[in-house]
Amino acid sequence: MKLLDQTLKEIVPADAGKRRDARKRLENLTMPYWALGRLMDLAEDLAGMTRSLRPPVKRKIIVTFAGDHGVAVEGVSAYPQEVTFQMVRNIAAGGAGVNALARQAGADVLIVDMGVAHEPVDLAASGKILSRRIAAGTNNMAVGQAMSREQATQAVEAGIDIAVGLDSRVDVFGTGEMGIGNTTPSSAIVSVFSSCPVADVTGQGTGIHTDQLMHKIQVIEKSISVNRPDKNDGIDVLAKVGGFEIGGIAGLILGAASLGKPVVIDGFISTAGALIAHALSPVCAQYMIAAHRSVEKGHRVALELLEKKPLIDLDLRLGEGTGAALALNFVEAAARILTEVATFEEASISKSL
Repeated sequence: MKLLDQTLKEIVPADAGKRRDARKRLENLTMPYWALGRLMDLAEDLAGMTRSLRPPVKRKIIVTFAGDHGVAVEGVSAYPQEVTFQMVRNIAAGGAGVNALARQAGADVLIVDMGVAHEPVDLAASGKILSRRIAAGTNNMAVGQAMSREQATQAVEAGIDIAVGLDSRVDVFGTGEMGIGNTTPSSAIVSVFSSCPVADVTGQGTGIHTDQLMHKIQVIEKSISVNRPDKNDGIDVLAKVGGFEIGGIAGLILGAASLGKPVVIDGFISTAGALIAHALSPVCAQYMIAAHRSVEKGHRVALELLEKKPLIDLDLRLGEGTGAALALNFVEAAARILTEVATFEEASISKSL
């Protein structure tokens, strides 16, 4: 049996009984009813995900998947493709935004080369980059499939394998990505699943100007027209208009869900990966925590499709896993509320007059 098929069979709903037990405790904490609002919602979610009234959240990791995109030759980004490789090295050296925010949150960062358009030996040399390389970037989706169906499955299974491999060392996963041009396939994925016009889910990405944005929209529209992805088949969508790193993210989410562990979804590209995962297993959404809402307008649509309300809204648009790193602070806070705040009975405080 393929790893993907096996993993899909292992994903079960979060524990409704533990959610009820958590709610009962939270409703009786020494504070006005639900006074910590969505942090208490998150605490209840964590109890259901982890099947515990003491959700383990201490060991945290951001997995940043990197890959290049053939569609970059269409001029859809403000940066050249070489920046993917350069930024991967920067993350490996600890000098990127995700590194700073992960350190603050007490999380590790793992970089995965899913298909950076550079010699593999250069990436492997640091010893800090895990190789799950499929090819030196995807094909140009504006003229044909981004990848084969086999490659799409390989990308998802790589993410699953990473999650399973980290199982004994990680309590909470966070997703991240690096790949010049990757808002283009992400917008395509959101448009396909939502049936929204491409213009309604496509933003400026790395900061392209208005004329470039119009061109980007046209490239995405052409890509969808050329490839005709089937929204009822997540692997088909990934293969036709996706990216290797997006597939890796989808796999990490599925793997985390199969292990009964929370996974914090970063920004727009990560949420595109979450849509692929959701298409393969709708139940896996019960293990997702939406970190933030980015300025990419397609991100709002993607979150609505997943029925997720983001924890923060700070006009972020960096990616890398930065939003997930910030949100990990709220995950730990929610767990502490559930486990460290006394109930009225425990504190011998009268609950009513």
